[in-house]
Amino acid sequence: MGNIRVIGPRGSGKTTYLAALAYQPAKAIGKMRNFSVTAINDDTRRLAEKAENIIVEAESLEPTGVLVRRIDDVPIYSFNIEINSLFNGKEKINLVVRDYPGEIFDELEQGAINEIQTEFIEECLTKDVVGCLIMLTEWKKGTDKFYSRVLQRFTKLMDTYDRANDLRLAVVMSKCERGELWPGRIDPEIDLFDVHLPKTKAVLQDRIPTKNLQFYAISTFGVLGRKNPRPNRIEEWGTDGRNSVLREPERWQPYGLISPLYWLSTGKRMRNDA
Repeated sequence: MGNIRVIGPRGSGKTTYLAALAYQPAKAIGKMRNFSVTAINDDTRRLAEKAENIIVEAESLEPTGVLVRRIDDVPIYSFNIEINSLFNGKEKINLVVRDYPGEIFDELEQGAINEIQTEFIEECLTKDVVGCLIMLTEWKKGTDKFYSRVLQRFTKLMDTYDRANDLRLAVVMSKCERGELWPGRIDPEIDLFDVHLPKTKAVLQDRIPTKNLQFYAISTFGVLGRKNPRPNRIEEWGTDGRNSVLREPERWQPYGLISPLYWLSTGKRMRNDA
């Protein structure tokens, strides 16, 4: 069982990523799909139903509620992932994931810890959690400094809870379907993090053992095709602000959804991205 936490700022695509993971229609993923995902518990099945009605049918997915009063108000998603590997045969991973509201990540920079943050930190850094998926998405002026301060704070808390040496961190650049990022997805550590978030990367490398730190790129929406690398995503304005939706649902081809989860759960890198 891989007990994983997903954290990141508001708008980084955490809930949309998990919804895409929960709903994997074969015709949308394409002929080269080498994994299958099964929703195990009721929260995950409800998320899968939302994904079918919202992501695939080009409606918007509401953000994780900001009125969460306690950790128990945040759903727990449970997945059974089966990976077909050329060298290792079939591998099965059971994942339990909790998706925290972005406000918790953003407020870590301030240093003061309120009740919900305390619950988050205690649960996120408990010994039965094997790793954290940290989703980042911006690189505009000042963002690298902000991310680096938040993650410096987070890594100090890891040390306080005696998790500095045994908690894996998969740090991802989300929404990599954007034209500025798509070419860098193959080697994200060098072509994305070195270029766009060097301070953030330096903070993590300074405080996290190399064996427990990996950098990834993911795209929940993907691009339109191998010969058409335009993002398969458009932005629409709704009552809750700007939301991303699929441009052409029938050509949905997410990128890199499984690789960071596989590494967080097993400590092994996948030979080919899924």
